[in-house]
Amino acid sequence: MKARTPQAFGRVAVLMGGWSSEREISLRGGTAVLEALRSKGVDAVGVDVDRNIDQTLRAGRFDRVFNLLHGPGGEDGVIQGLLDILALPYTGSGVAASALTMDKVMTKRVWQSAGLPTPAFRELGPDSDWRDVVSALGLPLIVKPACEGSSIGMSKVMTLEALPAAWEKAARTGHRVLAEQWIRGGEYTVAIVGDQALPLIKVETPHSFYDFDAKYSSDHTKYLCPCGLDYVEEDVLQKLSLEAFRLLGCTGWGRVDLMLDNNHQPWLIEVNTVPGMTSHSLVPKAAAAIGVDFATLVLHILELTLSDSMPMNTDNGEDLRHAG
Repeated sequence: MKARTPQAFGRVAVLMGGWSSEREISLRGGTAVLEALRSKGVDAVGVDVDRNIDQTLRAGRFDRVFNLLHGPGGEDGVIQGLLDILALPYTGSGVAASALTMDKVMTKRVWQSAGLPTPAFRELGPDSDWRDVVSALGLPLIVKPACEGSSIGMSKVMTLEALPAAWEKAARTGHRVLAEQWIRGGEYTVAIVGDQALPLIKVETPHSFYDFDAKYSSDHTKYLCPCGLDYVEEDVLQKLSLEAFRLLGCTGWGRVDLMLDNNHQPWLIEVNTVPGMTSHSLVPKAAAAIGVDFATLVLHILELTLSDSMPMNTDNGEDLRHAG
């Protein structure tokens, strides 16, 4: 990474907390980011976001923002729009890409329109024909809110009779609901920093799917990096993930989640524009696999808010496009 003094970043607000259902995860990750920036000498201030965040940012005389808000209000274009109004550079994607990727239905429609592979789906409502949904998607299937993260409100549905209850559970989040084709195969994630795809991580869990507990609490979830794929196949998935990320207008950093079925066909699942940064999180694990420690990763993500940012280097001097 290009050498900079901590003063180059000015006064940095680390936004965390907020009012979404992912508040506690955001606080944990935001605290870790705050400590990392301070360890590098950056003048960073933690800000627990509430509805008065505009006043807090104006009063704080900040120069830029590291956004670690997850879910509605922080990852859906709302905070990004405010930061644009305040002329504060911030980490991650802008308003349009944030809003688009927060909506799983719209994300999938964009991918489908470009011919990118994503599982078949149906939107659900109280008057849905449950038999028609099962006929179209098969069983099992996954039911999820369209605009939530961290697997909140998700259910694996094994029978027709269980589908209405799964819809009700997802609908309680207050968002649109979709049912998605179940893909049998391996689950992978691709962290993206700048224009570089990091090494793939394969996620293995004894749970029926990678749910909230598997993500943040379980000690039985396995993260495999190297992921077990050969170089050629991993390179194909990295390029697909970069294409999917850019097609949605995403910038800065993020994470693309995908499945690889038993016939080695990839299926794009979703994009996270503000990935988790806790001890269980995947972007730091991918960076560590090529010799980039947590504090260096955090500092580079912040550096991407500067107009003359450079590719992040690994410990052997190569940028991440040639690492792994």
